[in-house]
Amino acid sequence: MHSLVLGFQEIETTQLLLVGGKGLNLGRLSTIEGIKVPEGICVTTVGYQKAIEKNEKYHTLLDQLSMLNVDDREQISEISRKLRQLLMELEIPSDVVTAVTHYLSQLGEAQAYAVRSSATAEDLPHASFAGQQDTYLNIIGREAIMQHISKCWASLFTDRAVIYRMQNGFNHRQVYVSVIVQKMVFPQASGILFTADPITSNRKLLSINASFGLGEALVSGLVSADCYKVQEEEIVDMMIATKKLAIYGLKEGGTETLKIDLDQQKTQTLTEQQILQLARIGREIEAYFGCPQDIEWCLDHDTFYIVQSRPITTLYPIPKVNDQENHVYVSVGHQQMMTDPMKPLGLSFYLLITPAPMRKAGGRLFVDVTHMLASPVSRENFLNTLGKSDPLIKDAFMTLIEREYIKSLPDDRKERNPGNSSQDSSSEGFQALIENDPAIVSDLIKNSQTSIEELRQNIRTKSEADLFDFILEDLQELKKFLSDPQSTKVFMTAMNASSWINEKMYEWLGEKNAADTLSQSVPNNITSEMGLALLDVADVIRPYPEIVDYLQHVKDDNFLDELVKFDGGQATQDAIYAYLNKFGMRCAGEIDISRTRWSEKPITLVPMILSNIKNFEPNAGKRKFEQGRQEALEKEQELLDRLKQLPDGELKAEETKRVIRLIRNYIGYREYPKYGMINRYFIYKQALLKEAEQLVQASLIHEKEDIFYLTFEELHEVVRTKKLDDQIISKRKDDYYFFEKLTPPRVITSDGEIITGEYKRENLPDNAIIGLPVSTGVIEGRARVILNMEEADLEDGDILVTAFTDPGWTSLFVSIKGLVTEVGGLMTHGAVIAREYGLPAVVGVENATKLIKDGQRIRVNGTEGYIEIL
Repeated sequence: MHSLVLGFQEIETTQLLLVGGKGLNLGRLSTIEGIKVPEGICVTTVGYQKAIEKNEKYHTLLDQLSMLNVDDREQISEISRKLRQLLMELEIPSDVVTAVTHYLSQLGEAQAYAVRSSATAEDLPHASFAGQQDTYLNIIGREAIMQHISKCWASLFTDRAVIYRMQNGFNHRQVYVSVIVQKMVFPQASGILFTADPITSNRKLLSINASFGLGEALVSGLVSADCYKVQEEEIVDMMIATKKLAIYGLKEGGTETLKIDLDQQKTQTLTEQQILQLARIGREIEAYFGCPQDIEWCLDHDTFYIVQSRPITTLYPIPKVNDQENHVYVSVGHQQMMTDPMKPLGLSFYLLITPAPMRKAGGRLFVDVTHMLASPVSRENFLNTLGKSDPLIKDAFMTLIEREYIKSLPDDRKERNPGNSSQDSSSEGFQALIENDPAIVSDLIKNSQTSIEELRQNIRTKSEADLFDFILEDLQELKKFLSDPQSTKVFMTAMNASSWINEKMYEWLGEKNAADTLSQSVPNNITSEMGLALLDVADVIRPYPEIVDYLQHVKDDNFLDELVKFDGGQATQDAIYAYLNKFGMRCAGEIDISRTRWSEKPITLVPMILSNIKNFEPNAGKRKFEQGRQEALEKEQELLDRLKQLPDGELKAEETKRVIRLIRNYIGYREYPKYGMINRYFIYKQALLKEAEQLVQASLIHEKEDIFYLTFEELHEVVRTKKLDDQIISKRKDDYYFFEKLTPPRVITSDGEIITGEYKRENLPDNAIIGLPVSTGVIEGRARVILNMEEADLEDGDILVTAFTDPGWTSLFVSIKGLVTEVGGLMTHGAVIAREYGLPAVVGVENATKLIKDGQRIRVNGTEGYIEIL
């Protein structure tokens, strides 16, 4: 039988389920030499379970609560109220009362105590649950303590605790509550200490909040607190607040709120010596627990007491490195327009094909750009290239350069070729990297398709260890394809041409972002073709109302087999299969090989097809493409006519026409390398899932998809040895669930500091929401805030507002009139396709999906880069 009550010193590190997160941490704190923790006990979860185990009403109410979801607020509130009432009225088991009485007699029954809840799903590394259960201060006498034990049990079912559990995937039946009874300290001052700065996430910057009296005033938001920042044993910042109120304990029990004397209100709560002493205590506790801590402290008679410590769960993990040098990391997800976490198999595949110095953190990839920022020459090129693509990242880097965060290497400028400028405005000024021949793109595409077909044939004969060796070999082919100098020159020429047009047309004609219109409806853009091809699928289905009705009610992926029963069913089935043959390897978040592809879940396409049938007339795909092409040609003619009116006009017009040809011939290919990569990914994935079936049969994994939680190397080893520690998969699933809740930063340092850049622009309307203009034009319409592509319900003329769009989202672009995303740059996929379709677009808009509400009428200015809520 487990103990019903444990003293702090008796708690063992394995007893989370007995004493809850808060109790466990207090037990561990009590063992750190030199750290003062007020004495106390934990009434374990065994007592709570004994009290409820045979109570039928409790279990009935819990069943009702478990049937609800987080949106059923009224029912949650009502059932939670009944559960609290029931627990308050429950008789505490007599052996629990006896055990508590025994411990109180040793600690001193006449003492004042703090009585606090400690749930088993609280103060954990991945979920803090901070403030979800209740605390009662200055409780005196055995009867009062017993009464407050019941109150703590009841606080397991406050509305906020119940909703928090639902949001974080905790089962109500598997969360129990222990109760801490701890000797009260009546402090002159108290507060909270974060061993990593909660604002910037800097692990080297420690932050202390301090106010007079008990900490409840600070926690409950009654008072402003002093804030002190300490870095490496030095106070680097101090803000003294006006503290008008403080909470103090009463002799007879309970607390009172008092006004602080006017002359005391602006007094510094802690002396500088005390601040540094507390900072040292914080670092000691952090070192003991092995991760940044959120610590509650009080100061009584010049002695610091620690009354709680929990992990800070909101910090983004730092990419790991083996040295003590300063490093700077930039998010791959912000470049690839996919900021969701990737599963281990997805991460390892990406690492196998990239030459960049990559690091993993929080289920995402980051590039270590320290060396590029250290060299003055590479830094200048890097900042210029990145600055055009994503000004927020450039601005973050400028902040670090100004701080001299990275030691600069000697300037090696003299080694450069001084005459290599591509921004000269003379007729020879624009140096294309490759000659202007459209056949180059056709040849590159043909070679890629041949290579993919060979892979598809050859992989069929491979299995077990041979398959892994074969994939590793083919990954070298993929790397060659992605870094092919000719392929790179094609889209670099197009990007340079776009920059040249934008700069020269603004300089010569005052025309902004002219290249956007010139990029509409270009040939060979595989991603924009994907959206238009789905309009063609809608054309096949539109004449058959019976099939349209059937598609409106389909629920699973077998719907394709049933189609042939209807008039027009064979033609519909053929059209969808043809689409899947060309584009079925795509999906949202496609750089993660583990993501479900459209071929694996074709029902994903049904809402988009139905939307196209509803919102468009027949032949809309061809009309849209032709309309974009005509707009581009008209814009070209208009620019050339205006240029000819200028001094040296004929020369300028001739040069401009040549550069426009480069854009039109080559910019579409920008999307192709990724399409080639995703094609190969899908072939690898299908082969690996076949191997996974063997692992399921051998009972090494429960389901095929479990292989996604192993790296490529680990999976290779499992297939070779037929051995796997089954804890690995469940731990990785937990980690992935946690990573999903994190928001990755664009730029993070090796100190964990998140550096946020700013857009520097003037003369914008009041209340403008600022972003990066990537596709010119101004549009007004209804905002549709969509976080999951599968839930998209778009009407013609809507403006899509979302976190990110990779190529998998492109099929939605035909239905919208404008685009707003939280991440992205000038040459990321959403921007390229927005320009090709002629959609005004603003990307890199921080918190766009929170600032703009679904259904609001907004104006998107894709020329200047801002959004207005109308």
